Amino acid sequence: MRHGLLSLIFMATLGAQTSAPLPATDPFASLRFLVGDWSGEGEGKPGTASGGASYRFELDGKVLVRRNHADLAAANGRPAARHEDLMTIFSEGGRLKALYLDNEDHVIRYQVAEVPGGVAFTSEPTPGPRFRLSYLRRSEALVTVLFEIAPPGKPEAFSTYLEAVTRQVK
Repeated sequence: MRHGLLSLIFMATLGAQTSAPLPATDPFASLRFLVGDWSGEGEGKPGTASGGASYRFELDGKVLVRRNHADLAAANGRPAARHEDLMTIFSEGGRLKALYLDNEDHVIRYQVAEVPGGVAFTSEPTPGPRFRLSYLRRSEALVTVLFEIAPPGKPEAFSTYLEAVTRQVK
């Protein structure tokens, strides 16, 4: 009986030593479809625009960095303009978050969540307006981008500010 028990313990220990560790969950799984270079065109309250974006992993794959630009056509007495922004996406406390900065002095802190067909970046509540940036995958190389704004005091009353269709070019 004693040998049987020792054999059982030994075999259980041997099995535990030879089994491979379980793979860690990929916090960026819902965003991997964005990695690469994109170009697009869109319309919205600021007018007609065209532009591009790149998504690259940096810092040993711990941060996804988006670099984006949009060229806005002159309209209604407003001169043509170029918008540039940088967004870093990272995992903190088991949740995806993002920090957005642009050449218009905007700083937006986002929570990132998977939604049907894509991902949504929703700004943290503040006394001012609230923002939601969504990427909805239409095909392997086609993504619709929606940028919505909710007015102060109505944090869930999002309305579309601009919509663009982007195509993966690389």
